[in-house]
Amino acid sequence: QVQLVESGGGLVQAGGSLRLSCAASGRTFSRYFMGWFRQAPGKEREFVAALRWSGGFTNYADSVKGRFTISRDNAMVYLQMNSLKPEDTAVYYCAAKRIGVSEYDNWGQGTQVTVSS
Repeated sequence: QVQLVESGGGLVQAGGSLRLSCAASGRTFSRYFMGWFRQAPGKEREFVAALRWSGGFTNYADSVKGRFTISRDNAMVYLQMNSLKPEDTAVYYCAAKRIGVSEYDNWGQGTQVTVSS
């Protein structure tokens, strides 16, 4: 079974940076997309960024484009977050889905990111 474990969240001032990590285990992910999602208080969960495990594809929400970078190194998926804004405050989730599957169906437990003004 897929296991996704996020880490790296915390409290940071506006304009600062954080790097989130997602440790992926349980199977071979060569035919998977890996994604980051977030959910702010009172709002629905939203897409942040994604990559293809085997490489060659990344995608970002407009709200984070140019500030966030998703990457993979071995079994670790990262989300580098720069120029953070208070509106980035949310619980951030790592997710995985097999290529050809419409929706992400594997999720981590989430890690809190709080950006103060």
